Amino acid sequence: MVSRPSLHDDAKREYAYGPALGLPDTKIGAFTPELYAEAKKNYCTVISMKNDWKTIFAFE
Repeated sequence: MVSRPSLHDDAKREYAYGPALGLPDTKIGAFTPELYAEAKKNYCTVISMKNDWKTIFAFE
């Protein structure tokens, strides 16, 4: 199974949290800079809610 972490970076459509990429840190479900780097290092596809919205929710 391929891991595809979702980066919640779209406050306009839902919410944004990080602290990866300078996003606000929520302490719950945080997407840390270390997690982002590890995902990229291991060739995981990081799904951006902001940039990939139309791919994820193609029916809209």
